[in-house]
Amino acid sequence: MGYSVGQVAGFAGVTVRTLHHYDEIGLLVPGERSHAGHRRYSDADLDRLQRILFYRELGFPLDEVAVLLDDPDADSRAHLRRQHELLTARIEKLRKMAAAVEHAMEARSMGIDLTPEEKFEVFGDHDPEQYEDEVRRRWGDTEAYRQSRERTASYTKEDWKRVTAELDALHRRMAALMDEGLPADSEAAMDTAEEHRRFITGAYYDCGYEMHTCLGEMYVGDPRFTATYDAVRPGLAAWLRDAIVANAARHSS
Repeated sequence: MGYSVGQVAGFAGVTVRTLHHYDEIGLLVPGERSHAGHRRYSDADLDRLQRILFYRELGFPLDEVAVLLDDPDADSRAHLRRQHELLTARIEKLRKMAAAVEHAMEARSMGIDLTPEEKFEVFGDHDPEQYEDEVRRRWGDTEAYRQSRERTASYTKEDWKRVTAELDALHRRMAALMDEGLPADSEAAMDTAEEHRRFITGAYYDCGYEMHTCLGEMYVGDPRFTATYDAVRPGLAAWLRDAIVANAARHSS
């Protein structure tokens, strides 16, 4: 009789609600039903789910995933080849970035100044230090900037890894809510916005609702922030901004 929705959720590490959403939008419709009308997934359904999750991990929105999977000219082997190429390209990019970071750490520990070419060979035209200068110019006189500098001054490498991992996990939860079709003013979305505000307060500076709303507008107004959030999930910057606004309104009412 195939696998239940709970079993498949456990296999794939997704929520039952996500599987229900995939069914509702026609992305993954279980091939069978039990006598009681419950969803039952076949091995072929599991193969399709695996391909869906591969493409989602690579950043494809659900509508594009549907087009890719339903391409009549692409069989399962073609999908695997495409995903392998995309994953290989990502691994190579990350490998180069990891090597660059390791090189920078070694150079700093030995008191060696890297050349401009060495600093930027992985990032192209991106100057990692330009944002610190910009932040200092825009917010250097604010209490938030002072708090952030004081709190992060004592951060160790492990502290930064922990902070980064926490924020990445929060972003993934937001993306999952978007995949489930939840609007930005839903209870779950506002809860993640509140968690985001508290994260900033705990890690960097006291972030009230007015400040948080300003940050949300910056996420969509500054293309660099927009690109960062939309790389996690297309549309995440605007969704987060709207969730922040809704959360602020909820706490002011």
